Order: sequence, then structure tokens, then C-alpha cells
Amino acid sequence: MSEIKSEILSANQAYAAAFGDKGSLPMPPGRGFAILTCMDARLDPAKYAGLAEGDAHVIRNAGGRASDDAIRSLVISHKLLGTNEWFVIHHTDCGMETFTNEIMARLLASSLKTAYIDETGWQDHGDNEGSPEGKYINWLTIAHNAKSVVEDVTRIRAHPLVNPEIPIHGYIYDCKTGELVEVPEATQAGATK
Repeated sequence: MSEIKSEILSANQAYAAAFGDKGSLPMPPGRGFAILTCMDARLDPAKYAGLAEGDAHVIRNAGGRASDDAIRSLVISHKLLGTNEWFVIHHTDCGMETFTNEIMARLLASSLKTAYIDETGWQDHGDNEGSPEGKYINWLTIAHNAKSVVEDVTRIRAHPLVNPEIPIHGYIYDCKTGELVEVPEATQAGATK
């Protein structure tokens, strides 16, 4: 067993031992909202948004982008589980700002191993087979953080399966201070009709 697997299972045993009445939490989120945010390990939505288990849906992906799958999850969150307010939260110093679709396609074509970054940009070891399939994926990279929040909120708001009565707010989490900074143009784009 790997050391990480052992640590996770040990932590889970301690968590389960103190689980208490959490097994009786209802399926719908108790506070009735959802957050779409980045998978970055520095972000802890439970802490920055004051959440406990059962409070809210948290949907995470690379960049916190409004991908088809993220929108699918938000629609399910509302339609079947009653969330009536959504937050799109990107963050400073996001890795999605460090590459483009073309760079990712090049790296994957070279090798499937982990790439590295140096003073000239992203590099690949190129010491095993890669795949050209990366060029067929839109990696939803970020060229400008605030503009990407506006773009995502606008995309969600315009989706034909999204209830126009749901307010959608746009924020950027500051990784240096822990603060949520509103992107007013995004929140305006997400206002109810």
C-alpha cells in the first residue's frame, strides 16, 4: 500500500469514528446554494465560504470553468436538489493562466508523463509515447482572470436549461489574503431577469 493511500485510509477511520449524526443529513444542500470553483489544492471552499457538511454543493474543476459538465451539475443542483443561488469563484495565481490549448496539445503529443515549467515555459520530458488527442479538447485556459469569470457567468446565465430566476455571482479568491473579491461585471451578467 502506498504511503498516501495509508494516510488517507487512516484519516478516514478517524473521521468515520467521529461521524456522529452526519449520516442523517438530507440530500439537498441545507443552505440552498452552489459554488463552482477551481480544483486548486490551496482553495478550501468550506473555509472561505463558512460551510459545514450538508450546507452547499461545491463543483470543482480545473479553473472553476463553466464547462458543459459544470453546467450539467448546476442544473441538477437546482432542478432536483433546490439550490437557488450560485457562485462562480476563480482565484489568483491559477495554473490555468500558465498555458494555452496549443501548449497542452504539444505537451501531450510529446509524452503522457508530468510536464515541468522552467524559465522558458512548459516543457516535457518526451521520454515516453504521447498522443495527438490533446488537440481535440478545449482546455478552457484563462487569459485574463476577471474576464474569465464574466465569460463563465455569462455562459451559465445564457444556457437554455438555467432558470433565469437564479442569481449567479462572480468572484475571485485571493490566494495571498483569503478574501473573495467580487467581479461586478460578472455579478451583473448573472443578475436575475
